[in-house]
Amino acid sequence: MHVLAGDIGGTKVLLQLAHVGAGSCRVVEEQRYESSAFSSLSSIVQKFLKLLHHDSAIDAACFGIAGPVTEAGPYQIAKVTNLPWEIDSVALAREFNLPKVRLINDFQAVGHGIEALATQDRVLLQEGRAQARAPRAVIGAGTGLGQGMLVWQHGHYESVATEGGHTDFAPTDGLQIGLWHYLRQHFDHISYERIVSGPGLALIYSYLCERDAVKASAHVDLLRAVDPAAAISELALSGTDMFATQALDLFVRVYGAQAGNLALSAGASGGVYIAGGIAPKIIHKLTDGTFMRAFLNKGRMAPLLAAVPVQVVMNPNVGLMGAAIVASRL
Repeated sequence: MHVLAGDIGGTKVLLQLAHVGAGSCRVVEEQRYESSAFSSLSSIVQKFLKLLHHDSAIDAACFGIAGPVTEAGPYQIAKVTNLPWEIDSVALAREFNLPKVRLINDFQAVGHGIEALATQDRVLLQEGRAQARAPRAVIGAGTGLGQGMLVWQHGHYESVATEGGHTDFAPTDGLQIGLWHYLRQHFDHISYERIVSGPGLALIYSYLCERDAVKASAHVDLLRAVDPAAAISELALSGTDMFATQALDLFVRVYGAQAGNLALSAGASGGVYIAGGIAPKIIHKLTDGTFMRAFLNKGRMAPLLAAVPVQVVMNPNVGLMGAAIVASRL
């Protein structure tokens, strides 16, 4: 059967046509699109389908959406958190003559894709002692902060969507308390996503510069870059900008703390997976111990978390893989 899979984010949209057989999945066509260049998902799907040169019709489609998905009877409606897009599964099915369409949260799709990852697609942060069929958790920073949980059902892990990235940020030291006060001047609600995301890294950098009364044009120009988070990360990893280095360190500490919160909340004795677009780009920082120290800093619960396997997902297509799996099950 042929399935259409999509990973729909605030920054990019990945679409894939795959042929799914007995225990196999072969990619027929795959494309990346910049989300901001289009007014809707439909316009991107239309452009993608024009590229296809295959004889078989599409049997089912699944799109992982970076935002909440609402069930409305037999269909779903989704609102992309960082885009003015509303997506309707029935409308997509009618417009493109698709027999079956399913919308799921993007981290639901990531969760489904975990089981399809190869060994080389993961980097181990903590070995732990995984419990068979126990709950798992996924978290990942990109344009926003996605979170999800996996529970064992019907012979496989079923992925459950959450909006846990929007829970209240809880600072753990003086520097983070200062960051909270800085953000409170600009936002009514300070969530973990406000900090642990691409835009969040730029906010941390701005906070550290202002805290030290640094107004140099070089720092202002950095924040005006096309992708400030990427520029800050690059300078931090090269050690050429003190504030960038401090910003990435603070970013990773808050990231690790929230991953630990999620592990406790989900009872994730089956493992925690760090996904999202940022993690592979800062893997050298994630593996230096900063992330895991914050993850484990949970007082009496530290021994419990020490038994949780923690891995970084390096394959950027894990969401597409999960969406293809869901589509094949339709």
